[in-house]
Amino acid sequence: MVAIASVATPAEQRLTLNGVSWATFESLLADHAERSSPRFAFDRGLLEIMTTSSEHERDNRTLAQLVEVVAEELGVDVLNVGSMTFKRKDLAQGFEPDSCFYIQHEDQVREVVQIDPATDPPPDLVIEIDITNSSLNRFPIYAGIGIPEVWRFARGRVTISRLEDGGYRESDASQALPLLTADILTRFLADSRTIGRTAWLRSVRSWVHQGATESPTP
Repeated sequence: MVAIASVATPAEQRLTLNGVSWATFESLLADHAERSSPRFAFDRGLLEIMTTSSEHERDNRTLAQLVEVVAEELGVDVLNVGSMTFKRKDLAQGFEPDSCFYIQHEDQVREVVQIDPATDPPPDLVIEIDITNSSLNRFPIYAGIGIPEVWRFARGRVTISRLEDGGYRESDASQALPLLTADILTRFLADSRTIGRTAWLRSVRSWVHQGATESPTP
């Protein structure tokens, strides 16, 4: 029997179903393959279906752009694979991230046309935006697939979690881009809401050029 739970705001909805088969999950993915929303997450029979709001997408794209700008200024190659679907039938787990990146393993997938989560390395960084407090804990899915680092924005703050001994521990600093800390990410995201994008990008680049020794300023 499928059990249903939902969490919603006027612009964003999350629906959770329990007792869902892997075949149903794959069918839903196939039916929505050409759409950016809804996004799906599956953990051994538990399915979450999420439609995103403008606030959600704005914060997601801001953090993703921050990754690319900082990496560019540092001369680090990154591959942004967006919300590509990662699924492992052998684990009965799968998810569609808000954004994800190959950084340390970028060179291993640079020329891969179709990344296969079963044989290719997992992304080095996943970004998760949680405006409505997800009813599905995605960290066991990330751990199962082997995501080394997760940035999660919730309740006005960005946290950095790193995979250690099969579980996630909160960390002050990023492993993927060590200049960045949870406090810096939170500050840059807050600044992006109060100043224009050009000025914001300039402040990010200036901060990197200064050696990231000071707190960012608009």
